[in-house]
Amino acid sequence: MDWIETSSAHILKFNVPGYNKEEIKVQVEEGNILHIRAEVGKEDDHGNDAIWHVAERGTGKKSFSREIGLPENAKVDQIKAQVENGVLTIVVPKDASPKPSKVRNINISSKL
Repeated sequence: MDWIETSSAHILKFNVPGYNKEEIKVQVEEGNILHIRAEVGKEDDHGNDAIWHVAERGTGKKSFSREIGLPENAKVDQIKAQVENGVLTIVVPKDASPKPSKVRNINISSKL
């Protein structure tokens, strides 16, 4: 995974070779958690009598799942995703409006 932050967005890139867009699910869950998952069924269609000598691409079901906590300034309702050439790119726009400061000054007196 690569995570790049620009002035206007967070850009996440995942290598997903062998998956197409129908097999990948991207959703935002409660608490600003971005959840990416994919699953592909068995690709062996050579019959029951086939004997595998080498399987470099793997056989059987393949899947992955990843959860990422998004920053507070993420515009979760404007997230976009695309798959191209085995790379899933997710663009999470940032809210440019300034947030109120969480720092609060406390006055000090000589008596409570």
